[in-house]
Amino acid sequence: MEQNVIQKNMWNTAGKAGLFLGLAAAAFLFISQGLEQAGIPAILKSILNFILWSAKFVGCIWIMKFFMKKSASENESVTNSDTFKLGMTMAFLSALVYSAFAFANVAFISPDLFEGQMEAIMQQMAPMMDSNTMSIMEKYQDNLAQITFFSNLIYCFLYGMILSFILSRNIPSKDPFADYKPAE
Repeated sequence: MEQNVIQKNMWNTAGKAGLFLGLAAAAFLFISQGLEQAGIPAILKSILNFILWSAKFVGCIWIMKFFMKKSASENESVTNSDTFKLGMTMAFLSALVYSAFAFANVAFISPDLFEGQMEAIMQQMAPMMDSNTMSIMEKYQDNLAQITFFSNLIYCFLYGMILSFILSRNIPSKDPFADYKPAE
């Protein structure tokens, strides 16, 4: 019965945290895309993108750690393995949310932006490519939204899984002297 409660709480917590993490990463995607389209000097744009990326990186780590600690504090029987499972579930759900936003961005929200970037790349690289490479690049452009979805899903899940593994080692914290019995 206790394991059922832990699993139910895990899915509730992971759902909330995954949605929150995915939305935070998607917000970063749209903010950085807006910076690219703004008429800001390149050096300032680079500095702002680095600051935003750093905030997203640290913020996502903090959010995951917060939800893992919160789950461990709400249920005393949670183990490091349960915390890892929670983190993996959060990673998958947040990757799914972020990948859906990235797909929508490429397919529906800003397809002209990505088509323009691909055309610029194709024109720049055209002298170095043969006809087979050009046709492959055109097929790649046709499937860009799907490629974006699956590559982001895999990357974000792997990143979250590694982060979950690292964080779960100390959540809940272990008492190194719990099994110590003084000699009599």
